[in-house]
Amino acid sequence: MPSKRSEIDSFLAMDVLAEANRRRKAGRPVLSLAVGQPSHPAPDRALEAARAALDHGRLGYTDAFGLQSLREAIARDYRVRMGVDVDPARIAVTTGSSAGFNLAFLALFDAGDAVAIARPGYPAYRNILKALDLKVVEVEANERHAFTLTPEALEEAERIEGVAIKGVLLASPANPTGTVTGRAALKRLADWCEARGTAFISDEIYHGLVFSGEEATALSFTDAAVVINSFSKYYCMTGWRVGWMVLPEKLVRVFEQLAQNIYISAPELSQIAAEAALDARPQLDGYRAIYRANRDFLIRALPEIGLPVVSPMDGAFYAYVDVSGYSNDSVAFSRKMLAEIDVAATPGADFDPLTGGRYLRLSYAGTEAEIRQAVERLGNWLPEKG
Repeated sequence: MPSKRSEIDSFLAMDVLAEANRRRKAGRPVLSLAVGQPSHPAPDRALEAARAALDHGRLGYTDAFGLQSLREAIARDYRVRMGVDVDPARIAVTTGSSAGFNLAFLALFDAGDAVAIARPGYPAYRNILKALDLKVVEVEANERHAFTLTPEALEEAERIEGVAIKGVLLASPANPTGTVTGRAALKRLADWCEARGTAFISDEIYHGLVFSGEEATALSFTDAAVVINSFSKYYCMTGWRVGWMVLPEKLVRVFEQLAQNIYISAPELSQIAAEAALDARPQLDGYRAIYRANRDFLIRALPEIGLPVVSPMDGAFYAYVDVSGYSNDSVAFSRKMLAEIDVAATPGADFDPLTGGRYLRLSYAGTEAEIRQAVERLGNWLPEKG
């Protein structure tokens, strides 16, 4: 009999990437706006540190929560950039943020618990929760609620679903909408969760990539939240698979035992490079300036070619656009777009199983030339499809 795991949805962004890669290998001039991955390599400091570690040659397991020097460097970064004091003992280095989500869901919830996420939202949240037999409560993050989760929206969802929400997962900046939840709204949500004893998970993996609004960490308002971050996005280290969590003190040992058994530790080489990357902000801010220029261009250009942007492009590196003037099947539309003009984008159905057929997510983490060329191809193609 098939397992419930067989019901997990495909991660369409990765399917699109695979097809784009096949076409590129076949010699097609593919421009990929599909995957949330910076086009730049890891910063020079990280690469230099990794080369030195390889020359040294002695790489192995670390403590389950990672190198003490890296944890101390992360704590120092919170203090300098955010004005937040974090005990390094509360920091766990993980095998990418994905491992952090797995650990958080396992540590915080029992099978059948209801966990709220935003719709549209990152599809892996939904799929990991399903795999762990948790009830996914998708709360529409619409204009009425400033495209984020609010206590009012969560309480309405509880009434509709007939459940008590045991956990809330919020991403700011958000994928795919780019929404940044401001300080006041983030505090309200953190306070609401803490007052109810509801677990609060704050996904902050796009921190450092905020172009408008207020970048804030949940740690500014509560010590009860589980904060998840990553070296993948701002630090341009997706393939290194290294991230971190900041944990409530009372849960540190629970998370540590799970990490020991499931992951042993994040790769030491990646941890060494990540520690060096924390001192590479001048170079990384130069990359961010490129994303900002791409964003500013797309805010103007996309509506002009018939692709209205439907949510704020406050942060991350995504534009979430309405394609309903051409199709209500974003999967078929994206396949046709890739086949006919070699431009890859992620179907909105990845992020929103109810209304995502009307939308596409475009990543603008590439070069300025790539983004402009992709818009030109789209502009020449779209009128023929209307």
